[in-house]
Amino acid sequence: MESIYGYIRVSSHDQNEDRQLIAMQQMNIPKRQIYMDKQSGKDFNRPQYCYMVEKLEKDDLLYIASIDRLGRNYNEILEQWRVLTKVKEIDIVVLDTPLLDTRRGKDLMGTFLSDIVLQVLSFVAENERRNIRQRQAEGIAAAKEKGIKFGRPEIQLNEGFEEMVEAWECKEITVNEVIEAFNISESTFT
Repeated sequence: MESIYGYIRVSSHDQNEDRQLIAMQQMNIPKRQIYMDKQSGKDFNRPQYCYMVEKLEKDDLLYIASIDRLGRNYNEILEQWRVLTKVKEIDIVVLDTPLLDTRRGKDLMGTFLSDIVLQVLSFVAENERRNIRQRQAEGIAAAKEKGIKFGRPEIQLNEGFEEMVEAWECKEITVNEVIEAFNISESTFT
């Protein structure tokens, strides 16, 4: 008997997966068969995805909200699609793209059309990932030009710090004495 699965992916922990979850619930997918990863789609080394693929058996059905939720790497999307549909022999439904429903059009023309759509959408997904990275790099460069600093703020140390470090290096005082004197953490000091 075939099982129905759903796969959800968001790129980071602060992104919301509710839209995808609602779509899966509307397809009546049991909650225990919905797998979700919160990480980049640059590759398929995602724990829940890998666990789900191991569970998939012939004639199972996998729902995905959109092709970019599967991944954002053109070649890897095409390879995973091949593994899922040809090796695992499951059906896939991409909810926002009716042409990407492997239950329909299993003849040569249907397969040809789905392959073209899959290639175009996989290209778009990877291209969007590249655009996001480019926009991010441009934003960081513009912020740096304006003098915005990234990372932890620099700690302003009081006079006498260098002497205390020398004393610590000579084992005349302890780490605790230094961090207490300057109100810093041990990891900041070491």
